[in-house]
Amino acid sequence: MNLPLGYQQFHKESFFNYQMNRLHALGYARQADIEKAAGRIKTRADYVQAFTRLATEAKADGRSKNAAFYLRAAEFFAEHNSPQRKAIYQEFHETFYEAFANEGITRHEVPYNGSFLPAMEPEAAVQPTKGTILLFGGFDSLIEEFFVIWKFFAQAGYRVIAFEGPGQGGARQLYGHAFDHDYEKPIGAILDYFTIEAATLIGISMGGYWDIRAAAYEDRIKQVVAWSPVYDWLEQVPGFVQALVRQLVKFEGFMNATIRLRMRLFPILDHAVNQAMYMVKKDQPMDAVRWLLGMNKQHISSDKVTQDVLLVGGENDSFQPVKLLRKQEKALTNARSVTTKIFTKDQHADMHCQMGNLMLAMSEIEAWIREKQVQTRAVI
Repeated sequence: MNLPLGYQQFHKESFFNYQMNRLHALGYARQADIEKAAGRIKTRADYVQAFTRLATEAKADGRSKNAAFYLRAAEFFAEHNSPQRKAIYQEFHETFYEAFANEGITRHEVPYNGSFLPAMEPEAAVQPTKGTILLFGGFDSLIEEFFVIWKFFAQAGYRVIAFEGPGQGGARQLYGHAFDHDYEKPIGAILDYFTIEAATLIGISMGGYWDIRAAAYEDRIKQVVAWSPVYDWLEQVPGFVQALVRQLVKFEGFMNATIRLRMRLFPILDHAVNQAMYMVKKDQPMDAVRWLLGMNKQHISSDKVTQDVLLVGGENDSFQPVKLLRKQEKALTNARSVTTKIFTKDQHADMHCQMGNLMLAMSEIEAWIREKQVQTRAVI
């Protein structure tokens, strides 16, 4: 498996640039195409238009895998709850499964709260497998976009089950599930459906919060990888700022008005707040703030985690900084073992979720899983 190496300077705006690097690092986009799109982009609407155009061109050229991922890029910045976003998602979904029809993917609908959670199982390279790995993404991910990660672990010999939890991807778009921070609930549903008694759990991006939470309450999880940890969002700011935030949230009307003003001034904040409101199926900025503050050191229950834990970060991760990883590390007081891996710029892996050198990160994680399985003699 060959993946791009290096974090590129595609766009002067850092958030646009990260999303383009995310697209590039996952292996199904051409660098020249991204560079062409970047030159057309000044706004989120430009972003949607540019990548929709690239998808059309890729389809015309018979490059269906490229087309699928360009549609995903367009869907990312389309207006939340809009007919346009729903239409792009549906086109992406159809294009992806047509393009990857020969990749040995088995799709599942896992019963959950009267409906379903989407799950996919790529074909394992060996039988019997080395064990089972459950994987899921974070704040704004789709199950399909991380296929190269699922495929890596399947080719390494594991049974891989990747899924979307409430509020994410198809769980929200297709089945209407609002987000729930108590992630032991969807994890439990996945384990029950597949009759799994022991598994390794990997949470990507903000999934690095929810998988620690799930491990605290689900003993069928034997190893857990937080890629990257969150622990508590407020812990990255000084104590007086934390106290101020806790006071301000009591003034809901004022906070809604203030956040809406800032959303107009800062398009990326507008995107993030709208994404959070979309996930929780509510319509006030304070709903997004409450969702964010719900990811805290009390709720995550770190002291209840008794498994082997791997914390993965990047030294220049601006979304989930190393400071939060270090706090999470100290809080895991009852874990069987805690291992930390912080990647550096020299390794081209210092950014969020190691976009720039995914192969290195995946290889390190897989090596850790093998080591812990041998040490604990767990049948996973």
